[in-house]
Amino acid sequence: MPFTRITVREGMSEATLQQISDILHRALTQEFSVPEKDRFQVIEVLAAQRRIYDAHYLSGTRNDDFILFHIVAGKPRTREQKQRFYAFLSEQLKVSLKIHPDNVMVIIQFNRAEEWSFSGGIMYCPEAL
Repeated sequence: MPFTRITVREGMSEATLQQISDILHRALTQEFSVPEKDRFQVIEVLAAQRRIYDAHYLSGTRNDDFILFHIVAGKPRTREQKQRFYAFLSEQLKVSLKIHPDNVMVIIQFNRAEEWSFSGGIMYCPEAL
């Protein structure tokens, strides 16, 4: 049950934003054990002056194509799952959209099921399903 905030630059086409969303979802379902219908994303488009980042920190060179994926997930994943996810996401963005892997940053935060309410003001309880 991940939720992802995708932050990108102004000027990307709607078709490109849709491809980024689709690539992320494919990476989550294939490498992160996420069900196909579990798709919750917000795409945040910001002007250049609203995206402040170091072009070289722990990376080669970031440029205007820099994308930040901030994922909040309820179920912990293994180190191997996370590594496969990072690699798959970066590779697919490179192949499909020519986004260099240096421009792909991912932050994953985990929390517990009780910290989610999917609707109706009801705390998510997987044991009750």
